[in-house]
Amino acid sequence: MSFLISIFKTIAYISLPVILIRTAVSSSPMRLYYFRRGLYLGCMTVVATWGIVVAATMSATGYRYDVNWVIARTFYALAGSVMDIKVEVEGEEHMLTKPAVLLSNHQSMLDILFVGRMMPKRTSIMAKKSLQYTPLGPFMVMSGAVFIDRGNNARAVRSLEAAGQLMKDRKISLWMYPEGTRHSSKEPDMLPFKKGAFHLAVQSSIPIVPIVTENYWRVYRQGFFGSGIVKIRVLPPIPTEDLTPNDVPELVERVRDQMLDALSDISVKVEKQGPAEEPRGPQPTIPTEFHGIPSSFSSSHNIEDEGAFPLPDVKPEHVLETTRTSSVVSIASSDREQRSEPSENGTETEEDEGMVLVGRPT
Repeated sequence: MSFLISIFKTIAYISLPVILIRTAVSSSPMRLYYFRRGLYLGCMTVVATWGIVVAATMSATGYRYDVNWVIARTFYALAGSVMDIKVEVEGEEHMLTKPAVLLSNHQSMLDILFVGRMMPKRTSIMAKKSLQYTPLGPFMVMSGAVFIDRGNNARAVRSLEAAGQLMKDRKISLWMYPEGTRHSSKEPDMLPFKKGAFHLAVQSSIPIVPIVTENYWRVYRQGFFGSGIVKIRVLPPIPTEDLTPNDVPELVERVRDQMLDALSDISVKVEKQGPAEEPRGPQPTIPTEFHGIPSSFSSSHNIEDEGAFPLPDVKPEHVLETTRTSSVVSIASSDREQRSEPSENGTETEEDEGMVLVGRPT
């Protein structure tokens, strides 16, 4: 009996904090956003810590270029389950192309999860040289990352040439983001592409494999972190054997256009509002001759074309009420004129509130 009680206590101790946290965050969308963001970053921390051991072991045993594949797939298995985000892939057979320059659109930090699902074996990443001296540096070195010195054009060119030769010799692929930075928007779109990845592909005669992740604004954006299924489409490889550096600008536009078409095709469409409904039932007629507006001005006449200010919108009932009021005022004025009586100081006229107007003596 005491054994069962101890089990129930353990379950209660574990369940109570979870229930309390879930209740607290569910009452506020922003709390839920930061809670799920914390879970995601927590998964990254756990996998990154474990990845250092994996990278050191695999690098020492000759599997250096498979480190990213192991770590990426582990992260997707963990974070995908925790965050309840799944990936559907179309054209995954194109990822078998070796070597290849893998180009993907970049929307947010959630892309790491999708890279985890898509990362093939013997694939490295390209990173700026400054990351080599950060806490991630040792892991990136052990996993075969290619570092580029963006501040020195000559060194950057040499790095690209060395990377291309390494890719051909070792049959490895390189994952790159041609936009150069993250771009998130409500509508499917991408930033202009940088040319570095395309020069690398052309100089090394390595095919380009475009990878398009749908616009997942509905799943993740600033202030919202949801769950669901995200679609990814891998396009057929684009050969570069017969191209020269002069062909790079046209190649950039062609690849970007193909990726934009795929992005628009697989992204969830934003529903447009339908046309406004026509008013039902009989509508009151507005007089064409009103307050000095000549009857020659029909409802289709554009007053603005005449150089006049546009007339404000007037409701029909307001027009009718104003017309009735004008008639009452006219009748009252006539009645007052008939009731005017002479005075020694002039003409005394009855007005509202008992006011008396005194005119000049005749």
